[in-house]
This record gives sequence, C-alpha cells and structure tokens, in this order.
Amino acid sequence: MIDVREMLAKGAEDLGINLTTEQVEQLIGYKNLLQKWNKVFSLTAIVDDCGIIKTHILDGLASAKYFADSHNVLDVGSGMGVPAVILAILFPELKVVALDSNSKKTAFLLQVKIELKLANLQVVTKRVEQYNNQFDVITSRAFASMELFVQLTQHLLGENGKYLALKGEKAHNELESLHDWNSEIIELCVPYLDAQRFLIKLERNEK
Repeated sequence: MIDVREMLAKGAEDLGINLTTEQVEQLIGYKNLLQKWNKVFSLTAIVDDCGIIKTHILDGLASAKYFADSHNVLDVGSGMGVPAVILAILFPELKVVALDSNSKKTAFLLQVKIELKLANLQVVTKRVEQYNNQFDVITSRAFASMELFVQLTQHLLGENGKYLALKGEKAHNELESLHDWNSEIIELCVPYLDAQRFLIKLERNEK
C-alpha cells in the first residue's frame, strides 16, 4: 500500500520543494476534505488518494515556484481550490483570493480555510465580471480560453501584473489574438502523472 504522505513529500522534493511537516499535514488534510465533500458536491471525478495527490496536489505544486515573488494572487473559477489552496499552504505570507460564482464550491473552500487555518486565503462568491480589486498575478486552471480569460479579468490586473494560467495543452492558438501581450509557454513536469501540463505566462508589452 502506498503511503500518501511519502508520495507527497517525495513528489514535492522532485519539484525542488521541501515541505514542512505542517505543510504535509495541511495538504493531506486538504485531500481528506476534498474526498469528504466530494460525496455531496461532486468537486472532482478523481477520488482515490493517489489520484488526488498526483492529479491535483502535485499538479498545483508543479507551478508554485512561478508565484514565489508575488504579493497577492487571484485564482479565477477556483472550483475545488487548485492552485489557490496549494499556494496558500506553500506561501503563508502570500495573499490568495479564491473566486468562484458557485456557492457550493466556495462553501467547500471556506471549510478548507477554516479547518486548515489558512489566514492568508480569502474566498469570494462572485462572478469575475462583478468583482473589483487589483492583483500582481491572476491565475486559473482550465477556466476558459486565454482570450476570454484576459477579456474577463483585465480590470483586475495590477499595472505590472501578469497572468499565470495552468493548462493541459500548449494553447498556441489561444495566444494568436493577444497581440498586446508577451507570452511564454512553460512545460511542467508533474511527478507520477503521465499527462502533459503547461503554464501560460502573459505580461503586457511595454509601450
């Protein structure tokens, strides 16, 4: 039988992340809450321990280093909380907002915030068009096409802000219409996961 804590710690180590004992327990606690609430709210189709560790938690950790120099991050359409919850656990000084219009999903995220004692995580139940704040980084995980994502969220991006979008494909064709942005496609390697993952980075062109 696979030890999920060992799998998590080893996977994080492969990504260059040394998790503290507390962080390991928080991430395992997140997994447990996801499994518990999933029975009622259908948050994910992946329900086994190893599947959640590699497909959700390590998947979220794989892009974490690109958020390390940020002050505040908005996760749009946060859903089950990746990457918002992962980032809040990994970077206690980082202010993270998980935004979703689905009240069942935000109820789950609020419970995660309370039980894991994530003081730096804010959960907001709103449509992105109705939300108003400024962020260093705006992220999402398979929320929408890059063009639509930018269109819906530009009012929330700070002056020197950037987009970091988690994707399961390269999305070259999604970037063709974004002429005012510098783009970079970063391939991610997720331990134990036999699937491609990419991070799309967008920054405004300097004029």
